[in-house]
Amino acid sequence: MAHVLGQNQYGKAENRIVRVYRDSTRHEIKDLNVSVALQGEFEDVHLTGSNANCLPTDTTKNTVFAFAKEHGIESAEAFGITLARHFVDNTERGVVHSARIRIEEYTWNRIKTPDNTSRFIGSEEVGHSFVRDGGETRTTEIVYDGETVQVISGLKDLVVMNTTNSEFWGYIKDKYTTLQEAYDRILATQVTARWKYSYSGREDEAQPNWNRSYQHVRRHMLEAFAETYSYSLQQTLHAMGTRVLNNRAEVDEVRLELPNKHHFLVDLSPFDLKNENEVYYAADRMYGLIEGTVHRDGVTPVIPVV
Repeated sequence: MAHVLGQNQYGKAENRIVRVYRDSTRHEIKDLNVSVALQGEFEDVHLTGSNANCLPTDTTKNTVFAFAKEHGIESAEAFGITLARHFVDNTERGVVHSARIRIEEYTWNRIKTPDNTSRFIGSEEVGHSFVRDGGETRTTEIVYDGETVQVISGLKDLVVMNTTNSEFWGYIKDKYTTLQEAYDRILATQVTARWKYSYSGREDEAQPNWNRSYQHVRRHMLEAFAETYSYSLQQTLHAMGTRVLNNRAEVDEVRLELPNKHHFLVDLSPFDLKNENEVYYAADRMYGLIEGTVHRDGVTPVIPVV
């Protein structure tokens, strides 16, 4: 029976790069984790051991670091697009047909004084002290095939909670059902969100303001979570995705993964205490996992389920 080499790709994963901008005493930081994956004419590398068409993964790593200096990092999206175009358009003999760049961005905040002002020594601001934000991680994935660019950005590990305005009742019940109906519960989740931009990389097409768009998408998801009186986490998911599409014309599709961070009331009756929705046990496992995509009518969803 003949064997056929199927889909394959290679590259350098998780290139950890910190770019410091020292144009003034108020420094700026970009902290990224960049993964490169290339597809193309790599059959001989696998079948015969010839490396004639192989761009070393070490070269892709070096390119990431060099581009951080040569091109700068205005946003994760713009940096990823620049890298992807380079690997496809500029690699010798055109052996790279498609490049995928995945980026995680970590946030640093400036250290403040107790009165929440910037630190000064004398009259000069000290802008080089930061603290790593323990919140969500910004993500983006760029795919360029020589003609079109696909940008899927997102975030992960954004933990949110509503302490009221959430219910869950009226569900299917069978002989294995033990869950009690809830008419006032905590609703908490750890958001993983990805959204696809309509941007396709045409020469006459301006890139969105990636940083501003990210902040607005994040804000609309948080507002929808906070303002939705929820009868299920599924309903909240739909409200979050819909709010983004209603307010951000540059986004065509939103995919959300929302694990239900269950909070169960603790029985305090053995201690002759009433628990009037005040003391909870926070369970980290097991959990319900709610996933879904909201996209514009007529747009074919492309964000993969992972």
